[in-house]
Amino acid sequence: MNIVLATLNAKYIHTSLALRCLKAFAEKDFPNIEIAEYTIKDPAMNIVSDIFARRPDVVGFSCYIWNIEETIVVIDMLRKIMPEVTIVLGGPEVSYDTEFWMERIPQVDHIVVGEGEETFHHLLQELQGDRKFHLVFGISYRKVRNGVSEILVNPGRPKLDLATLPSPYRFKEDMPTLGNRVVYFETSRGCPFSCQFCLSSIEVGVRYFDIERTKSDILFLIAQGAKLIKFVDRTFNIKRDYALEMFKFLIENHQGCVFQFEITADIMRPEVLDYLAEHAPPGVFRFEIGVQSTNDVTNEAVKRRQNFTKLTRTVTKVKDSGKIDQHLDLIAGLPHEDYDTFRKTFNDVFALRPEELQLGFLKMLRGTGMRIDAEKHGYIYMDRAPYEILGNDLLPFSDIVRIKRVEDVLEKYWNAHRMDHTLLYLVERVFPSPFDFFQSFGDYWEERGWQRIGHQLEDLFSRLWAFLNDRGVEASEGRLDLNVTLGLMKLDYFLQHKFKPRKVWWDFAMDKAEWSSWMKRLTERPQEVSGGFASLGFADKELQKHAVIDRVPFDLERYLAEGEIDQSSDSLVVMIYQGDSSGKPYALRITHDMLV
Repeated sequence: MNIVLATLNAKYIHTSLALRCLKAFAEKDFPNIEIAEYTIKDPAMNIVSDIFARRPDVVGFSCYIWNIEETIVVIDMLRKIMPEVTIVLGGPEVSYDTEFWMERIPQVDHIVVGEGEETFHHLLQELQGDRKFHLVFGISYRKVRNGVSEILVNPGRPKLDLATLPSPYRFKEDMPTLGNRVVYFETSRGCPFSCQFCLSSIEVGVRYFDIERTKSDILFLIAQGAKLIKFVDRTFNIKRDYALEMFKFLIENHQGCVFQFEITADIMRPEVLDYLAEHAPPGVFRFEIGVQSTNDVTNEAVKRRQNFTKLTRTVTKVKDSGKIDQHLDLIAGLPHEDYDTFRKTFNDVFALRPEELQLGFLKMLRGTGMRIDAEKHGYIYMDRAPYEILGNDLLPFSDIVRIKRVEDVLEKYWNAHRMDHTLLYLVERVFPSPFDFFQSFGDYWEERGWQRIGHQLEDLFSRLWAFLNDRGVEASEGRLDLNVTLGLMKLDYFLQHKFKPRKVWWDFAMDKAEWSSWMKRLTERPQEVSGGFASLGFADKELQKHAVIDRVPFDLERYLAEGEIDQSSDSLVVMIYQGDSSGKPYALRITHDMLV
């Protein structure tokens, strides 16, 4: 049989671990297995044409909330042009409410439920043999009785012995693109927690792959050029000794590869944190931490055990080390959380200043406790994937729309790190709270219709400036200093470039005579800036080639050193661009005698 294992990834750089696990297990008996990965943005006609050209007897699709609707379109077309092909679905999206999916997609012959390696292999054996599908635990299938097609769902299959599974990381066809794509890697399966909004809570217990095999596979991937390995373990640090051993191994063998983990921060042991703070190379580890809510009543309702004090300790210690970027997650719309308590959750977590704060909305996933108890909290939600909530008894749709505006500008500004100096000034010293800033700005953004049009770097700056001029003083209760803010925005804009920018987004107020005077002073008296600047040794023409200058209404040198806004003197920003990295800022404090 010719077998094609396919999926529609969210992006090209993503890879499907599930397909590789299926192939690794089945190829010993079915060598003609191809993996075909597409994206949800690919035209369905292109996907179907590619699958058709492979001439499969069996096509298996891995299904998730982000690709199920697009996959159904492909399946419908595929069945029409290849009526004899066997179509099999698997993955978390179809592993629950299986009969519903068999009814909704009549073109599908079989659905594999849960862990698929052994089940899919057994199904292939029956497809090639006697077709006794009732013997294949863990599948659904169709059977015609008395001229009527019935849907049958077999009992589930026991959990696999992970020691029996072959490695899915060593396919020759993957090697050429390892350096350009994300490698997904599992060292364990299952989750010890019972969070009612998460599919992982349904599987009880955690099983580990052999640690020596895990290390061997990682070394192989690094040697073959992998640049980013993302561990899909639901709680990488659930076993202290295991996590510490793996961290040590990765630190000793990373060779520049970056590793991303999902960790539970409030159970991270102090000795592990101490080890990471001392030994982790900067930029090699990334932590993803699901906070979701800081509301105790909410966490109790979704059976989520979380000690926010200990979580804060972990996040703070990791941040203070300066070694590891942290991505913290929030979920809006959980039970017992209204607009005001979510505002508090947001501000609690933003106070930790994570490198990235992901604001998501509750999705009522099939099979989860939240979906089963939806009526208890008055939830309404999308009938089709991604099943995002539209409201509940405490959070009406109008509030969800407002929070979505926060999400939009949070993603564009904080998470994109376009203007960190400006944003920290606004959220720490000007607006009542970080949430209030992002809400006010998000409301303004939508009023202007900017969510419907694209943006370049200059647009992000000019749109924030427009908001601050129109609404900033009122929204900040009079605390906004536009001159200081403009100075910080100038600094951030300069820092966003690796090469000397050809234009600026603000009205450049320095006339040619003043500009020439400052440039002359910088070449003749560079030590007034700093010894480091003087060591560059720029002559007049070189300085003009590599530098941009402008004036800001505060002591820039003190700000860069201490973070303090001292308005006792103005400064000249001197940005030097030499093409090897982002521009480097220097500061010249402007004294009264310089202006005479």
